Amino acid sequence: MRKDLPPRYYLAHFYEFLHFFEGASAALLSEEATRFISRFKALDENKQCIVVRAANRKYAVIDRKQFNYAEIDTPQYQIDWLIQEGWFGDLSNASMNDIAGVLTKDALLALLNEYGSISGLSSLSKPKLVTLLRHEVELKGWPANFSTNDYLVCLFDDALRFLLFLYFGNTKSRLNQFSMRDLGVMRTRSDSVNDVARFETKVDTEAAWFYADHITQLPFLDEAALLSLSKEVFPSTHGVSACFYRDQFLYLLGLKLLDIEREAGLHVLGMADSDKAKEKWLRESYKDGVLEEVKAALEEIIDNPASDTLLAFAEDFYARKFHKKRTSSVTDMLRSASRTLAIDVSQNQQVERGVLAHYARHGIQGWRTENRLWRSLFGLTFWKQLYEEDALVTEFDRRPLSLKQNNFYAKFEDSIESLLARLDSKDKLRFHIQKMATQHYGKVNSLFMWSSGLLTPIEALIDYGNLEAIHTMLRMMSKDFEHLRDGFPDIMVFDKTLRFEEIKAPGDQLRRNQLVSIQRLQQAGFEVAVTTVNWVRDPQQPYVVVDIETTGGNNSYHRITEIGMVKLVAGNEVDRFQTLINPQRRIPSNITKLTGISDEMVQHAPVFAQVADAIAAFTEDAVFVAHNVNFDYGFIKQEFARLERDFRHPKMCTVREMRRTYPGLPSYSLANLTAHFEIEMEQHHRALSDAKAAAELLKLVFEKDDDNR
Repeated sequence: MRKDLPPRYYLAHFYEFLHFFEGASAALLSEEATRFISRFKALDENKQCIVVRAANRKYAVIDRKQFNYAEIDTPQYQIDWLIQEGWFGDLSNASMNDIAGVLTKDALLALLNEYGSISGLSSLSKPKLVTLLRHEVELKGWPANFSTNDYLVCLFDDALRFLLFLYFGNTKSRLNQFSMRDLGVMRTRSDSVNDVARFETKVDTEAAWFYADHITQLPFLDEAALLSLSKEVFPSTHGVSACFYRDQFLYLLGLKLLDIEREAGLHVLGMADSDKAKEKWLRESYKDGVLEEVKAALEEIIDNPASDTLLAFAEDFYARKFHKKRTSSVTDMLRSASRTLAIDVSQNQQVERGVLAHYARHGIQGWRTENRLWRSLFGLTFWKQLYEEDALVTEFDRRPLSLKQNNFYAKFEDSIESLLARLDSKDKLRFHIQKMATQHYGKVNSLFMWSSGLLTPIEALIDYGNLEAIHTMLRMMSKDFEHLRDGFPDIMVFDKTLRFEEIKAPGDQLRRNQLVSIQRLQQAGFEVAVTTVNWVRDPQQPYVVVDIETTGGNNSYHRITEIGMVKLVAGNEVDRFQTLINPQRRIPSNITKLTGISDEMVQHAPVFAQVADAIAAFTEDAVFVAHNVNFDYGFIKQEFARLERDFRHPKMCTVREMRRTYPGLPSYSLANLTAHFEIEMEQHHRALSDAKAAAELLKLVFEKDDDNR
């Protein structure tokens, strides 16, 4: 049901938005933005509502017919007045981006068709279609059957987008976030907001806006416009945030120019300071044979690295190109992997889970960690510095300024070092983490997601890890969070000693950010292994063959009435499980006729919640097997979801496996397969009987696979 909003709701929020620019950000406003705010406040409320409604649209192009709102007196008259006063104009003022936004791809093709054949155009991207349309319109005008009178362009859009950029810190966020907040769709952090400006100076603000705005325009520029843009004098800036947008713009522009005018592309890439731009410039320049210049640049990076990631690239590239080393450091690390594990092929969709299950069967503790462990430990350890001593610019921000600007340690060095000095024992660190989690559980942040099991791997790290190594790693992250926020190993294992493992299946590549994180963990004092996986049929891998009976076919509505399970290890049955389940609803007569299970039979049976623990224990670390597996798995997963519990296992379908190993049979239904292979079925459409029959099919699959090896 649609929620009714109070009268002039959007106007009230627009004033909330404008209030932000009365504080620290007032000094950063451009003349155009200042003039817009002043002119807006001088309008009467009816006209303000028109402007605000237009401002809440995603694009600057609006359809005036849609503006007949009850809260606005004579809206079309108000629009006419605003047109005369320069608030709105016709489509000739629209940017290609706005035209692309308001028209669908089919609509663009239909308009282009008015100028002639559109053969071959359907494969073009939307920006290219818009460019073609703009060209046709400039030459011939809009098609006669397209009414341009109803479409207007917000002539205040440049000022509005600048204000939105200053408020949200990006070019994508819109005013609808206020209503999303009020409706509970978006959670915000009003408790951590202080009156701080997003950029250091007005010059930095204008430079950041120039680069951010041009990034949005790049997809719509043709080759001539791109070349012209590359020859402009770009704004200079030293602000951290502004430099981020500058480097992003130069990198994207440089990439586009490489295919148009290579020299111009390399020149633009050479102006950027980002790691990816420097790497691209070095690679492309090496291709062009500028060897001495590339060599000198690499040596400078190695001597004075701007980041660990860039250093890793430079050392590797230098060794391979100038010392004739044949393999990359990433390849070397994979080749010298300290561990190789044979894991059952059924785990190939959940490799890390399969490795952890393998370790568990051998009595070795393990935890899935990846980035979550270190990001949550970092966030909880330094919560006060991040969300109390530092500040969010607006409640819609998730990352504190110091993380965005990658100067967290420089900004809070004394506070960070004082805290680490106080946390001089494992007990103190554990207590601090638990205290922060208790005080701030559920609060929005950009570092990690809250969950009931969040602290489990952290506490294991504290219990089994070296405290000094933990402190060292936290300090490294504080100094360069931008390059140490991801790429961490997949799992953490305790096998007499603690180690981290990056798991790689056949064909997987080790990314550079993973290489950097592994190297930093090793520098901190942790043992880290790259573990490669070989797929085998592991005889110790348990398979649980499942069959269920239900009240119907839709798992969102119908319920389970019986479950039967057979556990196989090394192809032999080692256990079985069966129970009727009270579905807490009537069993349809046609289902009773099919299965023989009646309302009376399940009247005193346990409900699913009462057997959930037993089912979870029986299937632990097992491959979930069923005939038409998605049906059975989906029902059981849905039952666990109703209990707010997770149920996740690798799946195997005996229908699919039988088709693979025994192709060409007339039917792959359970009844026909059991008849074909003379498998005894005690009572079809009863859970344990069908599970036992499917288990026999699984044995046939295993035997066939063994014969083919």
